[in-house]
Amino acid sequence: MQLNHYLNFQGTTEAAFRFYQSVFGGEFLTLTRYGDLPAEDGVNLSETDRQKIMHISLPINEFTILMASDVNEQFCAQTNRPFAIGNNHYISINLDPSEQDKAHHLFDALSQDGTIEMPLEKTFWGALYGALTDQFGIQWMVNCELDH
Repeated sequence: MQLNHYLNFQGTTEAAFRFYQSVFGGEFLTLTRYGDLPAEDGVNLSETDRQKIMHISLPINEFTILMASDVNEQFCAQTNRPFAIGNNHYISINLDPSEQDKAHHLFDALSQDGTIEMPLEKTFWGALYGALTDQFGIQWMVNCELDH
């Protein structure tokens, strides 16, 4: 079984995933916009909403695919689940690179225009560890085990 992370944004999915693509490399497996939905009764999207991302996926390594969508206000209203930035406050994506150079690269790239909560540094548990919130409000932890 593969565990993948699914993120939600409020109109910034494409920008976030172009940024993540610059960090991790790779090509999008899927990129579907709300405008690709078949015309259905009751779904009347503005041109702005039609351009938003309904689903996108980016492999970040051979085991993990990062996925996301823009929250659509019409669908939130139908499910009575409004989107609030920060409702992922206690969720972080943890990256475990096997090499220190890769850990530094990922941490530096993801923290661009973001907020560093804990700088990437050696810890008492024998790892190179740091925590940050990226420019899109997603929390990341980088934890690279050090050779003993």
